[in-house]
Amino acid sequence: MSTVAQALGDGWTVTRRNLIKIKRVPDLLVGSTLAPIMFVLLFAFVFGGSISLPGAAEIDPALYREFLIAGIFAQTVIFGATVTGSGMAQDVKSGIVDRFRSLPMASSAVLVGRTTADVLNNVVTVVIMTLTGLVVGWRVTTSIGEALLGYVVLLFFAYCISWLMAYVGLLVRTPEVFNNASFIVIFPLTFIANTFVPSENLPGPLRTFAEWNPVSSVTQAARELFGNIIPGTPPPTAWPLQNPVLYTLLWGVALLVVFIPLTVRQYQRAAAR
Repeated sequence: MSTVAQALGDGWTVTRRNLIKIKRVPDLLVGSTLAPIMFVLLFAFVFGGSISLPGAAEIDPALYREFLIAGIFAQTVIFGATVTGSGMAQDVKSGIVDRFRSLPMASSAVLVGRTTADVLNNVVTVVIMTLTGLVVGWRVTTSIGEALLGYVVLLFFAYCISWLMAYVGLLVRTPEVFNNASFIVIFPLTFIANTFVPSENLPGPLRTFAEWNPVSSVTQAARELFGNIIPGTPPPTAWPLQNPVLYTLLWGVALLVVFIPLTVRQYQRAAAR
């Protein structure tokens, strides 16, 4: 039976394997960064002049860019987490999982290595998105500690989503099926939120969904920690948006508690089929 130290060592070995794969196939990183950059440019300079913000006297594209970037961060790290599921589906399809099972390594190492590598990939993506935000006029107005906490909240939530995505990736037969299924779920989840428009602007049922959507709480937490709350904005009335960091952490812990054991069990089944 593997010790914890051995399991962590095996997990780091698999993490390095996935990072080397990104290095050798840079298209993987380029693809994950071009899409959010495109969203920044589209919403900041095409739609930003048409979206009003609560508390603002008039439509102000500069204020909207300040509001927008936290939402782009949240969308980017969540979409980045889907790489975990796609990668797991590809590993099962290619047979590399069978090879891993034949080696004297901890069974959890493949999953730990996959999710860790994708978080590190998200770190690179977040750095690129930060630079993009600075170029279009976004600024952090809080302390360094609060800003770092904002990044930690984003990456923690992305890591938790990675375990959910790994589970789904092991359920399906091909990466193509996973990509289609994840897009159908993740795309509306990141749009029916306060990522691109204030939740106050949404009609009744959609507003309620957006207020309790964990994507909204991640975005709200980032806005508060980066100091991007627009002056004059009325305080949120829904509990998740009043306590965005706590609500995000609760969601994250719940995802880990549920999907880590489920994913390990599904990995053993998928490797045996």
